[in-house]
Amino acid sequence: MRVAVDAQGGDNAPAAIVQGALQAASADLEVLLVGRGAEIEPLVGGAAHVRLVEAPDVISGGEEPTNAVRSKPDSSMVVATRLVAQGEADAVFSAGNTGAFLAAGLLSVRRLPGVLRPAICQVLPSLPRPTLLLDVGANAEVKPEHLRQFAHMGSAFASEVLGVREPVVGLLSIGEEPGKGTPQVVAAHALLAADPGLRFYGNVEGRDLLSSVVDVVVTDGFSGNVALKTAEGAAHAVMGLVKQAVGTSWRAKLGGLLLKPDLLRVRAAVDPEEYGAAHLLGMRRPVLVGHGSSGARGVENAVRFAGLAVRSGLVEAIARCLGL
Repeated sequence: MRVAVDAQGGDNAPAAIVQGALQAASADLEVLLVGRGAEIEPLVGGAAHVRLVEAPDVISGGEEPTNAVRSKPDSSMVVATRLVAQGEADAVFSAGNTGAFLAAGLLSVRRLPGVLRPAICQVLPSLPRPTLLLDVGANAEVKPEHLRQFAHMGSAFASEVLGVREPVVGLLSIGEEPGKGTPQVVAAHALLAADPGLRFYGNVEGRDLLSSVVDVVVTDGFSGNVALKTAEGAAHAVMGLVKQAVGTSWRAKLGGLLLKPDLLRVRAAVDPEEYGAAHLLGMRRPVLVGHGSSGARGVENAVRFAGLAVRSGLVEAIARCLGL
């Protein structure tokens, strides 16, 4: 299989992007590095299972998404999505301008027929098992039927990619009762509860996101993005406080030394680079959206995650779940 990677996208491009891509490339996963050859080729050297695709332009983080995509058809991001549309790649990843990448994906890769709105799905590294959160930024406002489709797409992802049998779905709200939330959330609760193709738990609250109460949490993109950034910030702050506390005395240092293996496992569990990227579900091919600050480890995991999505037949599973 082949994964197209926008080598110029992200705060750490191209060095970290190329390094991560090289680490992910293998005999059964060819990486197509898309970008400025003069910058990328020295970083690649003679690495195997990697091919360079020239793209002279770059879309920066501050550009207006739609205008940038239309005015820069030879940008690394647009060329990468076009490779998927033309059948030269099976999936695409970028850590660049998120809005522009979504626009490029919609124009080139396109939605599955019947999908009302694609949704960005993020794997939350919660304990004891991961939780999926969608949408985390593609749709600031949604209708109940959109949330129903999100629930089916998230369930397909949990089942096919994460190996969860009979995933349980929750609806993010401000209380557990069915009548809590905005009119749209209340209407979505009734729609999800009446769908025989879903295992619907009911409403969940923000405190439930990292405790594996359900396998899939659906919400609008505005609320989901705020929840995601809050969870990331809280995890970072907690790990910082633990690190600070460990250095306060020799007893604390000794305790920290004894707990180091467990603390490292916790840090890995809440590290956003553990999965590397979010998936834009509802597209005709896997589209993976990386964090702007992605490092080499995050890129490596994202590219491998893209390969897993292809091998597992994620797109086909979503189409089946939605009856398309």
